[in-house]
Amino acid sequence: MEKHIINPWNWQDARNYVQAVEVKNIQGTLYVSGQTAISDFGISSDKDMRSQLIHTIENLEKVIREANYELKNIVRLNIYTTSNSELFENFDIIQNWITKNEIKQSSTVLEVKRLFETLKVELEATVVK
Repeated sequence: MEKHIINPWNWQDARNYVQAVEVKNIQGTLYVSGQTAISDFGISSDKDMRSQLIHTIENLEKVIREANYELKNIVRLNIYTTSNSELFENFDIIQNWITKNEIKQSSTVLEVKRLFETLKVELEATVVK
């Protein structure tokens, strides 16, 4: 797989995403449904944003690894949240995770009116190999 990052500017670097990712010669593409802070028993978390972010990332990692893909090969990460302000107050969780796993992804953050039950954040990813 060949991955080429397109960044006509530098300002996005501080926000841990890229403007575009071109991928060639891939062996597979994994489209991951939105992952949230839902337990192994299907119970939605009613905890704060920070706790839900951590749990959501753990669930996203579990799906990606179960499919035998690598986190560093996430090329798109969409973030849905019921509160941009709460999300960005806790954004260090996502930024540290992205940095630690050497992820270079295009991203969109979208505030929505509501997610399922008591959920505050949802991560949707596209991963290649």
